[in-house]
Order: sequence, then structure tokens, then C-alpha cells
Amino acid sequence: MPLELFAGIYVRDFEAAQAWYVRVLGSEPTFLASDTEAVWELGEHRYLYIQQNAQHAGHAIQTILVDDLDVCVDRITERGIEPVKRETYPDGMRKVLYRDPDGNEIGYGGAPSS
Repeated sequence: MPLELFAGIYVRDFEAAQAWYVRVLGSEPTFLASDTEAVWELGEHRYLYIQQNAQHAGHAIQTILVDDLDVCVDRITERGIEPVKRETYPDGMRKVLYRDPDGNEIGYGGAPSS
């Protein structure tokens, strides 16, 4: 059975959030579902979307696993976004955290550095 994912994040200010997510994800949205919802395809059948809903904004936690965490973080830094936290777990796995303007958490995770 193929894995499919459609994960959402509520934001207060759609336009400001969309600009931030373009920088942290590294691309324009794959498509706009409505005037207040933008969708990025992160991988085949794997989507992340933002949707304006001020009442529920700021409570999302998402982690995206990547092949090369260092390259990913360097590219995000080049686009003007700095991590708020870096973690290394006992098994060597690493996670780098970012927070959008509403406080939603986007983490990038990866294997131990070589």
C-alpha cells in the first residue's frame, strides 16, 4: 500500500506565512488550493499545506526527514531563516527546529553527521 500524507498547519496571516514557508521549504507552493491555502509537494504523494485559521494557529509540530541534514540547513540559512534549536539524540540522530511567525514548529531531521 503506498504511503500518502497531507499534513496541515494553521496560520494567522496567510501571505506572511506563505512567504516564510517559501523560504524554509525552498520553493513556491506546488499549488494554491484557495485564496487562504497553499500546498507544497515534498515528495511523491506527500504534501504539506498552510491554511489561514487564526483561532488555531501556532500549535502545529511537523518533522521532515532528509538525506543530508547539513546541506538542508545550509540552504535554509542562505534563504535567511535561522534555526531556533538543534538537537542530537543518544543514537546520533539529529533534528533542527524552526518556528514560523505563529510559533508552529517545523523540524528537519537526519542521520548522524559523518
